Amino acid sequence: MHSAARLLANPAGETGAQVRRRFTGLLAAMQRHRHRVGDLGSADDPFRKVARSDWPGLFHAATVLDLPRTNKGLEPLLGSQRSHERRATGRKTASPGAVLRGSVRLVAGITTRLQVPSGRDLGRVDHEPWQELRRQLERGRQARTARTRFRRDPDAYLAALERCA
Repeated sequence: MHSAARLLANPAGETGAQVRRRFTGLLAAMQRHRHRVGDLGSADDPFRKVARSDWPGLFHAATVLDLPRTNKGLEPLLGSQRSHERRATGRKTASPGAVLRGSVRLVAGITTRLQVPSGRDLGRVDHEPWQELRRQLERGRQARTARTRFRRDPDAYLAALERCA
C-alpha cells in the first residue's frame, strides 16, 4: 500500500501514462505475490477493487499540471465563494440563485477573484456557447415555473394547456 501511495505521489514527475503503467505493474505484482503475505492477502482485494473503480481519474494529477492532488485544494476556493455569497445576500444557507444558476455563478465568482477580466477579455467571448447556456438556464426556469403553477392550481394549469393545444 505504501508503494502505491509513493507511486501515485509521483515525486519523479513522470507522465500520467508512465504512472499508469507502473501502477498497473504494482497491482499485478500484488496479485501474483498475495500468497506470500498470508492473511494480509485478503486486504489486497478491496484495495484493487477501489483502484479499479477510481481508475478513470486516478492519474489526472500526473497528466494535468497544477491540478490539486486532492479536493482539499478546491475547498478554499469553494469556501470563499460560499462566504462571499453569504455576505452579499445576508443568508446563512445557499441562496436560490446559487443553487439554480450555480454552474454559472460559481465559475464566474471564482474566476473573477483569481484574475479580474478586462474589457478586452470580455469582448473576446464566444457568444454562441454563452447564448446556449442562457437557453438551458431559461428552459430550467420555465420548467420550475410550470411545476409551481401546477402545484398551486392543477385544474387551471391543465385547462390552460388544453386551450394552447
